[in-house]
Amino acid sequence: MSALLTLEEAQARLLALAPQTYTYTFGLSQVAGNAYLAKDIAAWRSQPAADLSAMDGYAICGSGPWQRVGESRAGAPFGGVLTPGQCVRISTGAIVPDGGQSILIQENAVVDGLTVALTQGEELPLEGRHIRRAGFDFRKGDIVLRKGTQLTPGTVALAIAAGHKDVPIVMQPSVAVLDSGDELVPPGKPLAAHQIPASNGVMLSWMLAPYIGLVDEYLGPVADDPAALAAALKRAEDCHILITSGGASVGDHDLIQQALKDWGAEIDFWKVAIKPGKPLMVATRQAEWGRQVILGLPGNPVSSFVTAFLFALPLVRASMGAADPLPRAVTMIAGEALPATEKRREFLRGTSDGASVRLAGSQDSSALSALAAADCLIDRPAGSPAVAAGEPVRVFLLQNG
Repeated sequence: MSALLTLEEAQARLLALAPQTYTYTFGLSQVAGNAYLAKDIAAWRSQPAADLSAMDGYAICGSGPWQRVGESRAGAPFGGVLTPGQCVRISTGAIVPDGGQSILIQENAVVDGLTVALTQGEELPLEGRHIRRAGFDFRKGDIVLRKGTQLTPGTVALAIAAGHKDVPIVMQPSVAVLDSGDELVPPGKPLAAHQIPASNGVMLSWMLAPYIGLVDEYLGPVADDPAALAAALKRAEDCHILITSGGASVGDHDLIQQALKDWGAEIDFWKVAIKPGKPLMVATRQAEWGRQVILGLPGNPVSSFVTAFLFALPLVRASMGAADPLPRAVTMIAGEALPATEKRREFLRGTSDGASVRLAGSQDSSALSALAAADCLIDRPAGSPAVAAGEPVRVFLLQNG
């Protein structure tokens, strides 16, 4: 039996297969979910375009006292040139007139008619004090945003400030989700003792929604029947990515692998050294328009969630052009003792207060109450000794993806 892939090996192999969609121009005045830049963005202007005041007060020239000769305010600059002994009233964000050497803040000014002087005991502000120099943020021609950067409120504001009203982004992939199993019943339907509500497909759709909106095809729940699986897979033929949940192992009633092979797919790898989530499968299929990627997740709901977080979300982000599609870890302090691990890397469901983390409850791979309470995954390397309360641990915050 071949060795199980490590998490990093499996993620790298999956992301190398990420389907590529096309680029289109996106208007920044629209509001999108998640989107990533398809190209570097250069500034078409400098920011600020001129020297600006960082404070309310007076733009001064010389050592004072000064005669006020006008005003500069945002949107209405002073048109003249200051000479020694002159100043203008100035507001935050207004252009500093030619000849202005520094800004005397209004709290340090004594005003008598048109004469402005330093408050007794205050020192003359150094040249350039309280002035935002032209181009200090960025200059025309600078690359302000790199290809693969996520559009966020901050990056959108930066792109607009750099002179852009639209930017090139990568189209989101089309995604189909399939959950399978004879025991699954659509949500809300009557149940026999041997049946359970089909939650995985809907759960996965909710996880993907911030990136792709509604999934293109929800194919489930599907019974463990070759004909039913074949009919469901046919509906996914035009999707870039197919995510399945359940049936990916090789038991007598685990039919997904064979159904995929009959559909024309080739298994790339199967099984990863993580817990929960060992029976993870990745396959590809050559469609008329290009390569489809199939990600087979375990059927246990917690296993399905954890593997979707570690694999499905990064795959979708990579397909959308994200420069860094993998989830980012942070370090927190264990709020309680954590047990030693065995041969597989473990991802424990936890709750955090921003500094420390504790177990959310039962770590059984079917325990949905603990999963619902969790806001993070505690990353425990394979073969690690027990962790005492107060020791650092590596954590993935679920809202960060």
